Amino acid sequence: MTRATRRPRAKPSVVCTVVVLDAGWARALPDAAKLARRAVRAAFAGARRSGRRSLNVALADDRGVRLLNARDRNKDKPTNVLSYPSGERDFLGDIVLARQTVWREARAQKKTPADHLTHLVVHGTLHLLGYDHETSDADAERMEALERRIVARFGIADPYEAR
Repeated sequence: MTRATRRPRAKPSVVCTVVVLDAGWARALPDAAKLARRAVRAAFAGARRSGRRSLNVALADDRGVRLLNARDRNKDKPTNVLSYPSGERDFLGDIVLARQTVWREARAQKKTPADHLTHLVVHGTLHLLGYDHETSDADAERMEALERRIVARFGIADPYEAR
């Protein structure tokens, strides 16, 4: 009698290129690029994705993100994170973060900028992996639950808990 053997799941292999477009990131959070890469890897593992993939993370400022948000979403204001899925299999797309908005939100929510950055990169990565919180309440709940589990691995409190 033979036993069915379970094939081990391949480890996620993701290449994350971080581009620092605003020098304020390096001054205020010198390990921002390292934190972003770590968050991307955690999101892949948490979403149980395998295979070799790549994506870019741009650490930008409010001005740049405001221009993108106005052009692409008709919202003439900065936002914390934007995700741009590529539609390709291996290159997933781009994530863009606005430093001043990330800092302002972290302060208002009594979080460290590092924890908030980690959460937002996880959030953006999940968007590139096909998760969406704007299509239905059920999808939003699924995505937020996954985000909570992923950031908890870093000792980060529930990012959606009212403070």
